[in-house]
Amino acid sequence: MSRTPRKTKNQNPDGETIDTVELTPKQAEQAAMAAAAKRAKAETIGRYVAMFAMPLIIVGMMVTGNLGTMHAPAPHNMPIAVVVDATAGSPAASEFARQLEAADPAAIDVRIVDSAETARQLVMDRDVSGAVSIADGGATVFTASSAGASQSTVVTSLVAPQILAQGLTLASEDLAPLPTNDPAGLGALFLATALVMAGYLPFSMVVSNSPELLRFKRAIPLLAGWAALVASLVWTVTGPILGVVEGHTAAVLGIAWLGVFAIGSVQLLLTRFLGPMATLAAMLFLNVLGMPASNMSMSVYTMPGFFTFLHSILPTPAIGEALRSVLYFEGEGTAAHLLVLVIGGVAALLSTLLVDARRRRRKPQSTGPKPTIASLHGGPRPKSRRMRYGALLLLPLAMVTMMISVMLGAMSSPAPRDMPVAIVGTTVAQAQQAADGLETNMPGLFDLRPVDSTSEARDQVADRDITAAYVLPSAENPSATMITNQAGSSSAKQVVTRVFEQVAAGQQMPLVTEELAPLKSNDTSGSVGMYLAMGWMLAGFMIIIVGANAAPQSRPLPRLLPVVGVYAAFMSAVLYLIAGPITGSMDDHFWPIFGIGAVAIFCVAMFSAVLERLMGMFSIIPVVGILVMAGMPSSGGALSIYMAPDIFRVLHGILPMPAAVESIRSVLYFGADTVPGHLLTFGIWGAASLGLLMIIDKIKPPRTELHPIDGYGPVAPATEKELVSV
Repeated sequence: MSRTPRKTKNQNPDGETIDTVELTPKQAEQAAMAAAAKRAKAETIGRYVAMFAMPLIIVGMMVTGNLGTMHAPAPHNMPIAVVVDATAGSPAASEFARQLEAADPAAIDVRIVDSAETARQLVMDRDVSGAVSIADGGATVFTASSAGASQSTVVTSLVAPQILAQGLTLASEDLAPLPTNDPAGLGALFLATALVMAGYLPFSMVVSNSPELLRFKRAIPLLAGWAALVASLVWTVTGPILGVVEGHTAAVLGIAWLGVFAIGSVQLLLTRFLGPMATLAAMLFLNVLGMPASNMSMSVYTMPGFFTFLHSILPTPAIGEALRSVLYFEGEGTAAHLLVLVIGGVAALLSTLLVDARRRRRKPQSTGPKPTIASLHGGPRPKSRRMRYGALLLLPLAMVTMMISVMLGAMSSPAPRDMPVAIVGTTVAQAQQAADGLETNMPGLFDLRPVDSTSEARDQVADRDITAAYVLPSAENPSATMITNQAGSSSAKQVVTRVFEQVAAGQQMPLVTEELAPLKSNDTSGSVGMYLAMGWMLAGFMIIIVGANAAPQSRPLPRLLPVVGVYAAFMSAVLYLIAGPITGSMDDHFWPIFGIGAVAIFCVAMFSAVLERLMGMFSIIPVVGILVMAGMPSSGGALSIYMAPDIFRVLHGILPMPAAVESIRSVLYFGADTVPGHLLTFGIWGAASLGLLMIIDKIKPPRTELHPIDGYGPVAPATEKELVSV
């Protein structure tokens, strides 16, 4: 028989009399159970929120950074030298300098020099982006493609109109052409990207799995050894294996070691303050801000203004420019960039020592952070430290290897390979004869297809069945015509235009260009689809990895499917907002982009869930390898698929990343003409993955609690902060 609660009168610390209720034992037990249930419910909600929050932060940050800086790069304050010889008196040069700066004052920073030799040296020292010397009725444009192929193009596009407007003859001189073994200048770019990844990845995982390795006396020797291993790896792959880097062995090894060690030292310091959240800081400064400031893929003078300042202080530009100096400029200018790495690394190490000393004084008995992720393979924590530490080594090593081998191997020597181009004549026989002659001079570059109808060729170009059409001159039209599709592939248009301009010049006939689908003003590089598609891929993958560690109770399919369904719609809408209103890189088309994005994210999540069931966090390796490392070169987003190795042309019709890029491209420029076929690709990946998940779960039901860690007791699911390292 239970008693009713009894009221009693007590005094609080201030001496006031208050009424309190004395609960019966059963009522106290019920109250405790209710409070525990309330806390459990709040914790569950919080962990599901974390499933959404972490992908939102990381993917949103990456996509915003890329689209905000890369969708429509435009020059600003680009330094260009103009030779004005005061002693000889050169009114043409003075007038040209005045008009060049007046044409677009925000775009160009004109610097007057007194001799062509000085101008050349400034270009070679990379103090200016280009230079112009006017003499004898002509103008010579000095550039250095090894300092950035895109920068040379921008310089020429800025000065050429003014040169021609003054009736001067235009000539170009490349003072530092790219080597034949690295014709696109991507060697330094991908080396820097891989080294940056190698710098921050290891400690990002150590802090959650084996934090004892973060003790200073252990971390520094491990970091030094890791830096040496990565330096040897990237040199071996880029040098003896791929042949992108020739010579400069000691310099490349030294820069690689210093870059990884310096970034790792800073990351070690950040873990002292931020724990696993240090990964977010690394991504922000090394990727989101570091890549646009690096001056590697695009000139820093085409990025927003503050990136020119970041170029001089961030490690990503320092590593990239140091490698560029060694590989292409005989080491000139390397010291300043190495100094950035040395100062950053030394300052980070000294600061870490000071932080550790202060913490030892304040908490001498502290044992440091506790591990929150039992294992990387998804099973029980390995009993052997060697197994556990080996797993920590394998994951970042595999990521760096894929970056430097697959990505660089696919894109280091972009050249047309059987690129389909129609040759249009008044008859098929005439077109065939012209095609045979061109094939003799350009074997293997193009798949030349004879056509006798300009309208038919135009339709094939518009449908992207061919990349371009070259219309031979006729009695009615004495000029040759190049029909192109820039929105279909900007890189393909550049190649065919450049090659067939030379063909027309060799035949001494003018060439007229007819563009069927020009890129929009807010997508001048044609990269919007690629970056948005990348966001879809990362979003689909991250919800599974984060959910498996933050809310493992979500893993069974009856719970996972509705969660991923809601998440896919949420992230698709968010990524559209980033691409549209936030960065201004996309106009309209909300519903089709939103719908395709939701389908893509959901299907990628199902594929990722299959591998996560089998491999735990190690699923990062095959998922990133398939979706990103193989998906990027085969997508046609950054480079025409006809300029990549043949295997990527096959993967173009199979992988989700190409389907995503082509779907967005189709919606933005071609009335969604090919979307159904790409949705079928997503559907196959999603349905097949869902079927495999059902089979796997039937054989071995998914675990809904994390494995315990010996010596630390049971491990609760990782918190939002702890999951950033994933």
